[in-house]
Order: sequence, then structure tokens, then C-alpha cells
Amino acid sequence: MKNKKMKIARIENDLSQEQLAEKVGVTRQTILMIEAGNYNPSLNLCIAICKALNKTLNDLFWEE
Repeated sequence: MKNKKMKIARIENDLSQEQLAEKVGVTRQTILMIEAGNYNPSLNLCIAICKALNKTLNDLFWEE
């Protein structure tokens, strides 16, 4: 399942995939794969992404 919420939050924060990746210590490809729904990030990575985007885990990773 694509993570559109994460992509929207990243764009709202005016960050490229590369910039977000740098902030959380992963590669751009990892961010791309998470947004595409092809990678299941660890809890630690989810938390780092949420902090970088000023969102909660529920905001970005909870399926409705």
C-alpha cells in the first residue's frame, strides 16, 4: 500500500526525498520505497520520519 500521507507531509515540509533521507539517516531509495509501499520501515525509522516531518505515527503510518 502506498504511503501517500508520508509523501504529502514531506512535500508540505518542502523536502525532497533526498533531504528527508539525509535527515533520518537512510538513502533516497529507502524513502522512495516507503512512499511506494515496497518497504516496511522499522519502528525507529518510522519515529525518525515522524520527527522530521512534525507528525505522529498515527498521522503517517496508521491505516484507516
